[in-house]
Amino acid sequence: MSAAIDIFERMFEYEEMPSVASASPVEVVGAPVSAASDRAAGDTVAHLQSRIRQMQATKLDARTIPTHPAIAALLPGGGLQQGSVYSVAGSGTLLMALLAAPSAAGSWCGVVGVPEFGLEAAQRFGIELERLVLVPHPGDQWIAVTAAVADALSVVVMRPPKRASDGAITRLAARLRQRGSTLIVLGTWPQSEAMLTLSESDWSGIGEGHGHLESRQATVTVTSRLGGRPRSARLWLPDRAEEFRRVTPGIATPGIATPARTAPAAPDRIMPDRIVAAG
Repeated sequence: MSAAIDIFERMFEYEEMPSVASASPVEVVGAPVSAASDRAAGDTVAHLQSRIRQMQATKLDARTIPTHPAIAALLPGGGLQQGSVYSVAGSGTLLMALLAAPSAAGSWCGVVGVPEFGLEAAQRFGIELERLVLVPHPGDQWIAVTAAVADALSVVVMRPPKRASDGAITRLAARLRQRGSTLIVLGTWPQSEAMLTLSESDWSGIGEGHGHLESRQATVTVTSRLGGRPRSARLWLPDRAEEFRRVTPGIATPGIATPARTAPAAPDRIMPDRIVAAG
């Protein structure tokens, strides 16, 4: 397994950086340094220092990653935060709703320990497969694999096969903060910023014992580790156009029938493409 981690890390290695001398626009030919060249070198150093300050400011200020508006308002801080952990209670569709916005905005995403993750459904919901890394079977070193993926990718999904030790949890949290990566855990996880759960799920599309599951309304509830009252909202997950959005009370959606049945709160599968297939 350590060999597999090494291979993954080498996938994201960059070529050797050129030296400052070779990268500098000031060409060194061995002649005495003139006042003009000295000023040019000083301007180059000032320019590089300015760029470094800008990059550092961007790194410190850009704490929130793109989050779907229907979910962002429920989360502490108004969105998913860099370097933080969030828990999702068993809903594959809700997981994909969380991945869709950062993926569409250009972030690389990874999924560790979820072999049934549906690529067809992910693509339909707006997740860019070209920027998606899957590690279906991380084995016993799943914490190390998750940390290695978080070193290279912006958003990582992980389903723990068992409880991790306190030391491993602390080290992984430190790695996430250092890299600015966001971890979404399927299930409970210590130190999670918030837990997202699904309830009151209503499917539409089933008629008199036949038809297709076309859309679903569900209540999403977010419970913050900081306490306070949980926040809830009624969402389409998804609507008939396979989009995620809030349900507007009292306004009928064209082409979407009244929910045919109400299901109790229950975890859906990680492959929503099979859920919305022919019933």
